[in-house]
Amino acid sequence: MKLLSYLNGNHEDWGVVLGDGVASLAQRSGCATLAEFVGSPAWERRDALVAGLQAERPLAGLHYLPVIPRPEKIVCAVRNYMDHHQEVLAAGMQRELSDFPPIFLRVWRSQTAHEAPIVRPRVSESLDWEGELAVIIGRGGRDIPEAQAWDHVAGYSVYNDGSVREWQFHAKQIASGKNFESTGGFGPWMVTADEIAPGRQLKLETRLNGETIQSSHTGHMIFPIPRLIAYASTIFTLVPGDVIITGTPAGVGWSRKPQRFMKHGDVCEVEIEAIGTLRNPIVDQA
Repeated sequence: MKLLSYLNGNHEDWGVVLGDGVASLAQRSGCATLAEFVGSPAWERRDALVAGLQAERPLAGLHYLPVIPRPEKIVCAVRNYMDHHQEVLAAGMQRELSDFPPIFLRVWRSQTAHEAPIVRPRVSESLDWEGELAVIIGRGGRDIPEAQAWDHVAGYSVYNDGSVREWQFHAKQIASGKNFESTGGFGPWMVTADEIAPGRQLKLETRLNGETIQSSHTGHMIFPIPRLIAYASTIFTLVPGDVIITGTPAGVGWSRKPQRFMKHGDVCEVEIEAIGTLRNPIVDQA
């Protein structure tokens, strides 16, 4: 099942993808947001809620919102693909493999939706792409054991963790380069966890103006999804609608020779097997 958030007239809505269209589930489920739904008792009745529904509006022309528009937490893994770690070393940045998942937090205002612009801030010319698998938490908790982590996953989506590189390297903490407004593409929808077997290796591809710039698969993760969930939940209480971004594979623009970055007029797409394609035009900050 594919679930998404979108703008319905002048108010936020969410619903289910049915063929080439969408039907709202907010009133039918009694849940105002998708984040509320994934943590509610209605979640277990999702198939019955959708049964017999027909699309109410087409996906074409839909005003998408980030899948979870305002998650309490967006927890992002750093250098979590072995091939990316190796390219970082080759680029001259000394980074040792950690015994623990390196993470940072994004704020929800840094997100942007499918088909909405990723905005290159006026203070930078080094806006980089990072295609990533996003995990949406359904059942929250603290100190979640790795063996139980899959039970806390509601579904999966696609993320472009746009990075403003020179700001990222202003200090050892990289969050300043990861939180500019409208730099993190998130969408187009989430695919429920029952559609993808736990630990399934998924192909990931990023394209800039149609050219493939990243091609890898989730089997290259250093810290797999259960480890990320267990580690994050040791620090925070995870809540329904929290998002865990699992890291990017090799192929980022910063590590290329010569370096290459997204610029005004470009179009960046991230496609993940069994989920879909996130598409964002790139524009300069007004």
